[in-house]
Amino acid sequence: MIEDAKSREAWDGFVAARKEANFLQSWDFYEFHKMRGKKVVRKLFYREGKIVGAYAGVVETARRGRYLAIAGGPLYDLKNKDLGAEVFADIRAEGIKNECVFVRVRPQWPVSRESLSALESFGFKKAPMYLSVEYAGVLDLTRSQEEILAGASQGFRRKLRKAEKNNIAIEASSTTKAIEDFCRLEKLHAERQKYVAFSSDFLTKQFEAFNRGGEVLIYTARKDGEILAQNFMIFYGAEASYHYGVSSELGTKYSAAPLLHLAAMDEARKRGCIRYNLWGIVGPEETKHRFYGVSEFKRSFGCEELKYTPAHDLVLKPIKYRLDWLVETLRKKIRHV
Repeated sequence: MIEDAKSREAWDGFVAARKEANFLQSWDFYEFHKMRGKKVVRKLFYREGKIVGAYAGVVETARRGRYLAIAGGPLYDLKNKDLGAEVFADIRAEGIKNECVFVRVRPQWPVSRESLSALESFGFKKAPMYLSVEYAGVLDLTRSQEEILAGASQGFRRKLRKAEKNNIAIEASSTTKAIEDFCRLEKLHAERQKYVAFSSDFLTKQFEAFNRGGEVLIYTARKDGEILAQNFMIFYGAEASYHYGVSSELGTKYSAAPLLHLAAMDEARKRGCIRYNLWGIVGPEETKHRFYGVSEFKRSFGCEELKYTPAHDLVLKPIKYRLDWLVETLRKKIRHV
């Protein structure tokens, strides 16, 4: 049986219990999309009255046509091929129903011959652009803080010792003031690092959506009352996610970032999380990539490098898709992503 999900409890009861899942398939992430006026699809799959599969997606409207984006999904046992066929048949049907040019998925499966073969068997092809992070740095939170620090680089431990001597105060908050401070600092950080900042509306709505379920905290590092750095953390199921991070010039000078992460890891353990996802990294050989510097910082934690099955597209309208493929391929080269 297949049904449209209507209950947060049923949805999160299944999704949050899956070890590979994170906030990308959480109920509140799609409440955020609804707050932005997007159409959301949430489907549950049953066997003998028990939920065995799920996927959530958002219908995105671009100039070149609509597409259905399913980040972090679908969620089901990859080895269950009959269930997989049912799930992907339904995904195709939803794409057609919503008059989409294509459907783009980026499952949580670690990339493997099995995962790639499964997508190919359901008619998918490699997408020209990513859909959420495909290459991440992950820390095992079943290890103690001492064990994690022992596996970190000397440079990271040196920065931590420096930060500990700088009389930096760390606080965690879910107040309106915290997200307002974050939005202000993010604009300044974007100007300094030369990237396009998210709008305050985008960040605030996302914060509000996750805050309803108590799944978000803004971590702030201060020295003498001045904000040095902030992390936007999401806690969902087995994973704590370092979603966004911003800092001031003083934050870099005083090495505030390690203290923020260690505080968030402590909270994650209290919540029962077993994984700390530092999110996107690029290969150590990609020295000219614009994310190389931040990737090396994340590697300094001693994280495991996880490659998800990359984004794949199911083409529903081939002629329109060709134009989209060309535009996205060029955009990827121009942006160096």
